Amino acid sequence: MTLRPFEEIVTEYGPLVLRVCRAVVGPVDAEDAWSETFLAALKAYPGLPADARVEAWLVTIAHRKAIDIARAGSRGPIAVGEVPEPTPPAGDGRPTADLRPEDWDGDLWDALKALPPRQRSAVAYHYLAGLPYKEIAAITGGTADAARRAAADGIKTLRGSYPRQAHERGETR
Repeated sequence: MTLRPFEEIVTEYGPLVLRVCRAVVGPVDAEDAWSETFLAALKAYPGLPADARVEAWLVTIAHRKAIDIARAGSRGPIAVGEVPEPTPPAGDGRPTADLRPEDWDGDLWDALKALPPRQRSAVAYHYLAGLPYKEIAAITGGTADAARRAAADGIKTLRGSYPRQAHERGETR
């Protein structure tokens, strides 16, 4: 069996990988993670076994690229037009001067960002990428039961916090 053309892989799985990247690293860095994922995949694709699950393979690469981008972002400076004056803490206890404009990029991202990283990854990989818990465990480390528990805890937290955030702003769903 021969491998499909890589362009078909990008067309078929590109939207899925972008959704996963958005859920893991946020809307600002998602496109960079997506690009890095497919650049790495393009290099490795000729050596991929014909019976490999391309979806799981791409999510694994996206996971690693997302971690790389998150680490790089945590070490780099943040460019600002003007240095903000210190402000009193916001209602959630975090100083508003520490928040970057991209932090406010969507209600769902705010709710996802509040999850612990393992729960956020498990939710993204299972509910957005459709991966089974065994494959999530292989990507993130741990067991399938731990991945199932992380996803369940993450969804439970989202169900409790995400609608409440929209309700506090006067929106209805």
